[in-house]
Amino acid sequence: MLRFAANLSTLFTELPLRARFSAAAMAGFEAVEVQFPYDLSPGEVTGEVEVNRLELVLINAPPGDWEAGDRGLAALPGREAEFERSVSGAFDYAAATGCGLVHVMAGTISPTLDPEKAMAVYVENLRRAADEAGRRGITLVIEPINRRDMPGYFLSRVATARRVIDQVAQASLGLMFDVYHRQVTEGDLTRGLVDNMDITRHIQIANPPDRCQPGLGEIDFDHVFRTIRDAGYAGWIGFEY
Repeated sequence: MLRFAANLSTLFTELPLRARFSAAAMAGFEAVEVQFPYDLSPGEVTGEVEVNRLELVLINAPPGDWEAGDRGLAALPGREAEFERSVSGAFDYAAATGCGLVHVMAGTISPTLDPEKAMAVYVENLRRAADEAGRRGITLVIEPINRRDMPGYFLSRVATARRVIDQVAQASLGLMFDVYHRQVTEGDLTRGLVDNMDITRHIQIANPPDRCQPGLGEIDFDHVFRTIRDAGYAGWIGFEY
């Protein structure tokens, strides 16, 4: 049976973040994910998770200075120390809240930066982070994000993510397969899901072209959900719309 989690960064946004936990529970969800929960203390999050009988299944590591344009740090040369602090803080937060998955954003890169240099930094940063994640019993995930919505984002294609995961070669690093981003960038959802299920540790969904819910966009989610089920996926599916 497929299991669905509410993304509290995109759903119930008429409410303060802390109130969204109970809103998700009342809507029938048994799990939630939060992109950046850091305005709440780990104790506050744990309290909301427990009182609402939820599971916190995914958080993002701090992405740098979002207001200044940062969209992650992992592939940015010269910012390795910031990346290490970001991941360490995320791991502490995840451990305190019982969250098993941490998404690390790659970042946007300048057109003048040699992509091979960015890739070398990316792989080495992820190798160190995955090693630490493994020691802590946490799984690190990376997510290809489309460049229409996030211009210049370093990791945009699932095949690239697979090559990175293969190079890092640690069980604590896997793929977050976002159906929306895959459809915008590459399409071919069925093949993408089936061919990459072996490295997929989390799935997120939304419907292009406007990042809306199933039934309001271009994707046939009945087919997508059958594909996910038939492929034997046992993780959570985040509603990030």
